[in-house]
Amino acid sequence: MAKYTFPGGIHPPYHKVTTGKAIERLQVPSALFIPLCQHTGKPAKPLVKRGDDVKKGQKIAEADGFISANIHAPTSGKIRTIIEHPHPVLLTSSPVIVIEPDGKDEWFEEPAERANWQESSPEDIVSAVKEAGIVGLGGAAFPTHVKLSPPKDKPIDTVIINGAECEPFLTADDRILQERAKEVLLGAYLIKKALGAGRVIVAIEDNKPEAAGKVSEVIGEFDGFELKIVKTKYPEGAEKQLIKALTKREVPRGGLPMDVKCLVQNVQTALAIYEAVRYGKPLIERVLTLSGDGARGAGNYLVRIGTKFLDVIEMTGGMEEKVVKVINGGPMMGIAQYTLDVPVIKGTSGILLFTHKTAKKFEEYNCIRCSKCVDVCPMGLLPLMLVEYVKAGRYFDAKEKYGLLDCIECGSCAYACPSKINHVQWIKYGKQELRRAS
Repeated sequence: MAKYTFPGGIHPPYHKVTTGKAIERLQVPSALFIPLCQHTGKPAKPLVKRGDDVKKGQKIAEADGFISANIHAPTSGKIRTIIEHPHPVLLTSSPVIVIEPDGKDEWFEEPAERANWQESSPEDIVSAVKEAGIVGLGGAAFPTHVKLSPPKDKPIDTVIINGAECEPFLTADDRILQERAKEVLLGAYLIKKALGAGRVIVAIEDNKPEAAGKVSEVIGEFDGFELKIVKTKYPEGAEKQLIKALTKREVPRGGLPMDVKCLVQNVQTALAIYEAVRYGKPLIERVLTLSGDGARGAGNYLVRIGTKFLDVIEMTGGMEEKVVKVINGGPMMGIAQYTLDVPVIKGTSGILLFTHKTAKKFEEYNCIRCSKCVDVCPMGLLPLMLVEYVKAGRYFDAKEKYGLLDCIECGSCAYACPSKINHVQWIKYGKQELRRAS
């Protein structure tokens, strides 16, 4: 079978040590901290107040605008308070709804199979996805109902189900495909129907043969579906790179996948869509990978939204004493945390724990003009020039001349740089300064 890929990219050590670990469900902790901002766009608006009793699956915050998402109670219990609390992505405090579980885990409306769910209209599918509060579960957390509602002049003909999972250490999507391949493809069928697309490509990296095998067993049941194996390379799972590799279409500068008639959805997002449309189940839990040399209970876990990182770690055997770095997500694009009190949110794909042996600190030196950052950039940019222009405060020139906003912040440049320049941090800073100036 041919293997597909894109220009550039890198090959970091992948450390997929948990690929053979079956998904385990974690228990409900003693308290859940549910942020109102778990998605791209405007934070949700709370529907509850201190002292209210809530049931599992009950809507506790509603989307406050088109690009926003509903939030549901992950279990039954009482609203303890609504307070400011540390956030794993914003890296500052943000409003959270704190639920004290009652131990009953009772549903507000228990999921039940809906009659003729496979015949749902596109409008019904999008409505179910919106009501369930589904967002992109690969990490970006963009509200899925928005992606399923492209403008009429931007028709989608190709849906790509992203099973690349190219970040080192992470194996949650791999395990979902190994354990629930048919349900993922049923979710892809619903995506295809919602968009009126004619083609679905399931993309899996070649270091996941078990997942590819499970998909191969059932994909023949679906018309217009095909499995494509992509080369193991980072960032193979970035949507623009995946589109380029699989279709040879190139998303234009400043454009979106819909500009080339494509839509990319993560494996776990497709599964959540299936559960929402077939059973009416809201997004109250997700599978994540716990890994790193500091994790005693490395594995793949189904975790309730709002569970603190500390609780996940303690429920899985604890961590080594010499842990010095904790990352939300993968090691390439994830965010280092300053506290274990941060909660699992919809976009939390992994929790990585590293000891002093693996969490290295590098000193940055001057650029030696070796062009390694240029060679590996999957977007074809000149990272060294972006950094120079940002350091000089020439943010607008960095945008107009060198495509500052086109950078996907994958970190390939920083990984390849012999001078250990923190390209991504400088680029993030430049983008931030552009936003302030606009």
